[in-house]
Amino acid sequence: MIAIQSLTYNPYQENTYIVYNEQKECIIVDPGMHNTQEEKHFLQFIQDNDFTPVALLNTHCHVDHVLGNKFIYDTYGFLAQFHEDEIPVLLEVQNYAPQMGFHYTAAPIAETFLKDGDFITFGDEQLEVILAPGHAPGHICFYSASHNFLIGGDVLFRNSIGRTDLPGGNHQQLLDSIAQRLYTLPDETIVYPGHGPSTTIGFEKNSNPFVRG
Repeated sequence: MIAIQSLTYNPYQENTYIVYNEQKECIIVDPGMHNTQEEKHFLQFIQDNDFTPVALLNTHCHVDHVLGNKFIYDTYGFLAQFHEDEIPVLLEVQNYAPQMGFHYTAAPIAETFLKDGDFITFGDEQLEVILAPGHAPGHICFYSASHNFLIGGDVLFRNSIGRTDLPGGNHQQLLDSIAQRLYTLPDETIVYPGHGPSTTIGFEKNSNPFVRG
């Protein structure tokens, strides 16, 4: 059994995901906490549910998805796992975060990186890494075939898609990623995006105004 809880943080209303199993181990995906109040809220949620964090994942490294990386590192000792192509994106955050009003302190960067087709072992379960660039050059998603869900980051939203006007973005590449990497998943797959409500692959294939299946 795997369950997912979304916690929404920072002015961008970014979805931080807690993926947990029956043993109450949890994986933290895209921690967006940007101040002490949100950090306390996150810790309280973990404590109230008696969760034991075991890993930290980033779908990509735009500022709103990595604001909590240093806090997670300081609290649990986890280095964020992400795709190697996101290193330039992450390094740039420290330059522009202050201009956006964010207090940002960089966490150490791991020496190993996730790549397309990798599997993240989580108790008796696995999450598959799916490379889906376009919104960001090394954007990855985390897919559970056995539980029919995808943690999709900022690739596909309910009736929308990720923006591509940021450095490293590529509109056609994003459309191709959605069509070739996401729309090939089963229609019943639930998509948990980086912002806004969840959706399903089948719903987006039939109604998304940017990419039809």
